[in-house]
Amino acid sequence: MKNFDSEQINAQQIPQYKNLEDFDYFLPDELIAQFPLKKRDNSRMMVLSRENKHVENKHFFDFINYLEKGDVLVLNNTKVIPARLIGTKSTGANIEIFLLHPASDKNQNVGKTDNSLWYALIKNLKRLKSGDTICVSDELSVKLLQKGELTSSGPGENLVEVIFKGDELSNLLEKYGEIPLPPYIQRKNVQEDKNTYQTVFAKIPGSVAAPTAGLHFTPETLDTIRKKGVNVVYITLNVGLGTFLPVKEKNILDHKMHTESFEIPQDAADAINKAKAESKNIVAVGTTVTRALEATHQKYGKILPVKDETDIFIYPPFEFKVVDKLLTNFHLPKSTLIMLVSALAGRDFILESYKKAVDEKYRFFSYGDCMFIDK
Repeated sequence: MKNFDSEQINAQQIPQYKNLEDFDYFLPDELIAQFPLKKRDNSRMMVLSRENKHVENKHFFDFINYLEKGDVLVLNNTKVIPARLIGTKSTGANIEIFLLHPASDKNQNVGKTDNSLWYALIKNLKRLKSGDTICVSDELSVKLLQKGELTSSGPGENLVEVIFKGDELSNLLEKYGEIPLPPYIQRKNVQEDKNTYQTVFAKIPGSVAAPTAGLHFTPETLDTIRKKGVNVVYITLNVGLGTFLPVKEKNILDHKMHTESFEIPQDAADAINKAKAESKNIVAVGTTVTRALEATHQKYGKILPVKDETDIFIYPPFEFKVVDKLLTNFHLPKSTLIMLVSALAGRDFILESYKKAVDEKYRFFSYGDCMFIDK
């Protein structure tokens, strides 16, 4: 299957806001959530009405009140893999390895983690040369095959061989790996992170970051939503560098998104197309779902069952063809994600709402509170 044509997909009219500083805002460090709430659905939820530019302060357990019978709720069922490995080289130096994705054709690897060739980020890379091996355990080691090139957007992806024996790699990663918490969570991993930094509906392994908008759901929440007559469907997008890599270009048009693999199954495609034909709402849970759906529509003119990859970069102005409403977390300043929500709700409205969230002491980022962008 052909990859998405990034030039065609990313072709948008010249944006009113193209400077990186246009998407900045002030955030006190103490508002960055370091731990999740004990009850997932007790998080606060800021509700934005795009029609009248009105903001309400609610809680996530109020989310069901903004859904209607016949709507389609689309969630990302990707599962975060314990991709952070700590090992030593022959000299005794500690080396940290962050596995990103299998090196073979991504389109064939949605949900597959037992490949031996991977692309990875490596700390202390200067201490390594091609051919060096980092020992994680007697069962697991990583050999550097080729160093990645440093680019304007950050470090390159290094090609490594993951050498394992006695068990499947996925099991060994569970045994020796750590969940790769984002750098703004400035604490050591705890055992609970393997559960709390995972949605309750996580199923398909392959992500190196959680689709955090989904962290607020509980099984009971989903049951209640279904009982209201809302169609709950799942797609899979493996979250990678394309989602969390910082933008370093002053002109956002110069930023290059990394590709991320995704899959839309038949039942999800059918439900979405049927709902659009009946003028029902497509409610995306998270920016990953939004990117997968909008990229697919731009390529095919509708939602099809596909297994593909995308480097779509959504910033204002952007004409959304699929997503009507969006549940999302609060995003980092100057990130591609705050650009995406600005494209949906309007840059000025988003930044005004973020300022209110700071004033109201909302909890920000992965383990924080959420925002619902309504019509």
